[in-house]
Amino acid sequence: VKVVESGGDSVQAGGSLKLSCLASGQFYSDYCMGWFRQAPGNEREEVAIIDKDDTKTYADSVKGRFTLSQEKTESTRSLTLQMNSLKPQDSAKYYCVAGLWVGYCAWDDFGYWGQGTQVTVSS
Repeated sequence: VKVVESGGDSVQAGGSLKLSCLASGQFYSDYCMGWFRQAPGNEREEVAIIDKDDTKTYADSVKGRFTLSQEKTESTRSLTLQMNSLKPQDSAKYYCVAGLWVGYCAWDDFGYWGQGTQVTVSS
C-alpha cells in the first residue's frame, strides 16, 4: 500500500485548509485510515481516524473544527481532512496512515505511512 498526502500550506489563524491523502494498493483485509500530526519536540498525536466500520473519531482539540471524509474503491482509499478555524497550535507535520484492522487499528505494527505534509498556522 502506498500513501501520499497533499494540501499542507501556511495560513493565518482562523483560516482553512484541506488535506488530501490517497492510499493505493491491494486492500485484501479491513483497514483503518487516519491522520496524525507531530510538531517539533512533541509526541505524535492522533488527529482523526475512521475505522473499518466507518466510525470516525476526532481528537478533542479538533472536534467541531476538523471534518474527516473517505471514499473507497477496491484498490484505493481517499481520505480528506477539512480543517477550519485553524489555530497556531495546529501547526505540525500531518501524516496519513492506512492501518490494518487486527481487532484494533494497528498503525505502528501494520501501518502504511505517508511522508507527511506541513501545516503552519501563524497568529
